[in-house]
Amino acid sequence: MNLATLSASYLRARPLNTALSLLLLALGVGTIVLLLLAVSQLEERMTRDARGIDLVVGAKGSPMQLILSGIYHADAPTGNIPLAAAQELGKNRLVKKSMPLALGDGWKGYRIVGAGHEYLEHYGARLAAGRLWQKSMEVVLGAEVAARTRVGIGERFAGAHGVTGQGEEHGAAPYDVVGILAPSGSVLDRLVLTSIESVWQVHEEEHGPQDEQDRKALAEDREVTVVLLQYGSPLAAATLPRSINSQTEMQAASPAYETARLFRIVGVGVEALRAFAIVLIVAAALSVFIALYTALEERRYELAVMRTLGASPRRLFGLLMTEGVVLALVGALIGLALGHALTSLLGLWLETQQQHAVTGLEWRPEELWLVAVALGVGVIAALLPAWRAYRTDVSRTLARG
Repeated sequence: MNLATLSASYLRARPLNTALSLLLLALGVGTIVLLLLAVSQLEERMTRDARGIDLVVGAKGSPMQLILSGIYHADAPTGNIPLAAAQELGKNRLVKKSMPLALGDGWKGYRIVGAGHEYLEHYGARLAAGRLWQKSMEVVLGAEVAARTRVGIGERFAGAHGVTGQGEEHGAAPYDVVGILAPSGSVLDRLVLTSIESVWQVHEEEHGPQDEQDRKALAEDREVTVVLLQYGSPLAAATLPRSINSQTEMQAASPAYETARLFRIVGVGVEALRAFAIVLIVAAALSVFIALYTALEERRYELAVMRTLGASPRRLFGLLMTEGVVLALVGALIGLALGHALTSLLGLWLETQQQHAVTGLEWRPEELWLVAVALGVGVIAALLPAWRAYRTDVSRTLARG
């Protein structure tokens, strides 16, 4: 009988102790895997969504809210800004690219975003079917929107007040679906995209019949919600945000700064969970140590008999070490499976909330280090019991019976 088989039989003989050790280690490893997968995927997704956007300009309010609403579409906008001011920004010599967006309505929990075709080009969007909007009241659906609502090309729907689309419906101004985007892994997957003129038209319809003078007045008062800017030179980073914040009624927020601040805030909770997971792993190490040490006391006579039958001290040492390693390896593997399963469940929940989804089907190289740490825990926990087994006094143990 080899060491692995013998160790496994001893572990099966103490099911309660073995189960407790495995549970503690699996919970610790699983928690760390969940944090590792969820945080890394969210960071990558948010970094990808903000790539190429150096500044977000909108109404004064919370800079964080401006970033969350303007780039990630995960919060309510801070308000609107005059169209003329947005156009003036686009003409600034320090600006390389300007992308105005009009927000405020939603449909079935998804944001309706008025934008130009350059917004899709910025994220490298491709059409899966149909075409892009060419005139007012035509929309293109993001891949996730189309998949979850099961609305196809040629169908019509009406948006509603509020970014979640839970307000009063704009039944007098329905949209026509003319295209569906291919999955891009970006924020576009969760948006309903149309022209800015469509958003204006929907809200101008609320004023009822209008004469030429009324239409002219409405056109002069047109607004957009945010402008996404890309700097044209390094000088822009030093001067443009300050001049906008101090000399205009608008607010400029840096995605890089606000996103880093957001992850610092979130990081406090992540570190607390990670510390809890480490405590579980340490507790698992103590459990393995106690289980092996207690088993050693119970099996001292049995180990002495094995010595008399020809087992060497090294074999007994290897037996106890193998038990510790087997416990750690099985616990780590269960923990990995648990972490990936929990991440998948979290991803399903995030999808129901129409937020950035995560997946448990992704593998991270750091998980190998986590398995190595778990094996190290098993080795350390088994070291003292294994050493005592190695130093077993055969004659004294057999004499005591």
